[in-house]
Amino acid sequence: MTDRSGGPATTLGAPAPGGGRDDRRPARRPRPRPRTGTGNRPSLGARLRRDWQLLLMTLPAIGLLAVFHYAPTLGNVIAFQNYNPWDGVLGSPWVGLAQFERLFGDPRFWNAVGNTLTIATVQLVFFFPIPIALAILLDSVLSPRLRLLLQSIVYMPHFFSWVLVVTLFQQILGGAGLFSQMLRQNGHAPLEIMSDPDAFLFVVTSQMIWKDAGWGTIIFLAALAAINPNLYESAAVDGAGRWRRIWHITLPGLRPVIVLLLILKLGDILNVGFEQFFLQRDAFGSGVSEVLDTFIYHQTLVTGNFSAGAVAGLTKGLIGLVLILIANKTAHRMGENGIYRRV
Repeated sequence: MTDRSGGPATTLGAPAPGGGRDDRRPARRPRPRPRTGTGNRPSLGARLRRDWQLLLMTLPAIGLLAVFHYAPTLGNVIAFQNYNPWDGVLGSPWVGLAQFERLFGDPRFWNAVGNTLTIATVQLVFFFPIPIALAILLDSVLSPRLRLLLQSIVYMPHFFSWVLVVTLFQQILGGAGLFSQMLRQNGHAPLEIMSDPDAFLFVVTSQMIWKDAGWGTIIFLAALAAINPNLYESAAVDGAGRWRRIWHITLPGLRPVIVLLLILKLGDILNVGFEQFFLQRDAFGSGVSEVLDTFIYHQTLVTGNFSAGAVAGLTKGLIGLVLILIANKTAHRMGENGIYRRV
């Protein structure tokens, strides 16, 4: 191959036939790379210069967390004091671990812990799968208007207060409720479900399902929308039925979201709620309805033992942190990202 002058053609930047370099184009200098920390990861300064706009946008959220979460956390020091509100943190005497020993020796505390774990386990087994099934059912509705109507109906109870929810159950299942009146009219004994300690787990789990199951479907519906619909079409062409498509396409697509929410639920397992149990504590009795939140309330605001309440709250937070770390490590071994992954 020759150029227009009749000589052999050369490639720009390539060595000339005589061993020299073609001077018509200077050699390209390599572009300097930003400093890196470990491996190919940019240094902290480079990342700050690159993402300073995003960091600036997060300052209001960081400020809210600092004022309403991290600053109050410093108040846990009263767990190591014989705290007196009139003397304050600086004037209250330090007692070390005496408050922990006193609380751990209180049988009422362990009764509250046992009730909390029992209620949380029952709700985890019977409540957690219901939003998943409900989301799959709503996603299978073909009519957009009917789907929107059903979603509005199942979302609505979430916005009711616990006072209203407990009142509705009392008016239906209570001793003077609708079912009891119908039984009396037919010569039967009335129901005592809303005051029977043996029915407490059934009542509180039913209330939780009725109130929040529909609201819990929002995240799963968003995850279902991200699944490629071509997978369903290909499976249907191959002869897979509805249950096969759910088992091999829908559930694997929901698996990362399910694992993430399960980890968060395990970390929040000791926070079964306050208002729901506080409203029904007198009706069912403290033996079955006393949970950690109501126990802390009575230890602090009722009896004035703020140090014992701080010890109980601190213990609950530490247990939740340990459960999150264990669940997240288990998710990593299962091949999921969990709530965080070290890079």
